Amino acid sequence: MISCASGRLLMLQQILRPRPRAISRRSFLVLSGGALLPPSLAWAGSPFARASNEVPTLLDHILLGSSDLGSGIAFVEKQSGVRAAFGGVHPGRGTSNALLSLGERRYLEIIAPDPEQSEVPDAYGLRRLEEPRLVAWAAHPGDIKALAERLAKAGIAAEGPTPGSRKRPDGRLLSWKTLNLADTAEGLLPFFIEWSADSLHPSADSPQGCTVTQFEALTPEADALLARLRQLDLDVPVRKAARPQLRAILAGRKGSFTLTS
Repeated sequence: MISCASGRLLMLQQILRPRPRAISRRSFLVLSGGALLPPSLAWAGSPFARASNEVPTLLDHILLGSSDLGSGIAFVEKQSGVRAAFGGVHPGRGTSNALLSLGERRYLEIIAPDPEQSEVPDAYGLRRLEEPRLVAWAAHPGDIKALAERLAKAGIAAEGPTPGSRKRPDGRLLSWKTLNLADTAEGLLPFFIEWSADSLHPSADSPQGCTVTQFEALTPEADALLARLRQLDLDVPVRKAARPQLRAILAGRKGSFTLTS
């Protein structure tokens, strides 16, 4: 028979005894080398190295196309609770934009035709869009000239680096260089951008309140896309689907919402 004092001591020992630490599902998948990942889902590179990455490391910005800039701004504000700020126009490209930050060195660009440049060819087919949708995305590779040289050696056709710029509403000039792939895998692969050292990254002072929690590419040719992503050193989640599509999940003041191409 256990005495009252002994019983209290035993109870105290049970309370203080270390308990096994719970392992989250994501941690388990990483520790097991991604063995339990659904067959339709894969990451570029090693599953062990990429299993916890739901947003590409080099993601710079996501382009949401709209046939009218005001309509695009209203669409995003309704979903997110954040109103994008007018960014300016792209001379010679026929477009204008509005921006909102998605966190450090990431942002959403709402892009639409500039009414003052109606003679310029319709970039991304924006004038034909019935509702806002993703039309492209950009990755920041660091030294874009070095990337261009690597792609050329690998036999991957690309155009650039090409300089670009736009004037902000406050009069400051933003400048950059871009590199565009000849084959974008039906819009699933990015263009590459390197911002000028004296240009403030748009994420720094665009309206805050949103983040990107997931960004993925869907395609019936998952293996081929993953092979190309490995060549480009991009860790983009890829899901097998009936047709090519970009999908982004953003979290805003009103909760999460999805944008697709």
